[in-house]
Amino acid sequence: MGSSAVRVTAIASLTPLEELDADPFLVDSRSQHAMCARWAADHGYVVARELLVRRLRTDHTALWEGVRPGLDVFVAPSRRVLESALSDVEDFTAECARRGVRVETAGHAEPRYDAQMKASVHRRLSMPTAGYDGR
Repeated sequence: MGSSAVRVTAIASLTPLEELDADPFLVDSRSQHAMCARWAADHGYVVARELLVRRLRTDHTALWEGVRPGLDVFVAPSRRVLESALSDVEDFTAECARRGVRVETAGHAEPRYDAQMKASVHRRLSMPTAGYDGR
């Protein structure tokens, strides 16, 4: 990948497992990142960084590390994921505009979670040190 290639940073929400029944998509960071990767692929890009954050401030260095004006793109699955992941979406989008960095939302429909899908997310997130790989 050359230095002038677009780099995509995928933003997902770090939502506690306790909220799985109320809002499974916000808890399922793997599906959020997959949606961002699909958006990137649809536009001929690849995801270079994945952020998993909750209420992150706009001035946090994790957002801006290595980001290049005019070349890099932030993508999130949806506006509501941005609202959970960042402390102030308006401030973030204004800072992106000021820095010349695009912000996109994937625009794909969220998956509908049945009991089996919720159980799979629960297993994956509750047993990461037991060697469970999420499949």
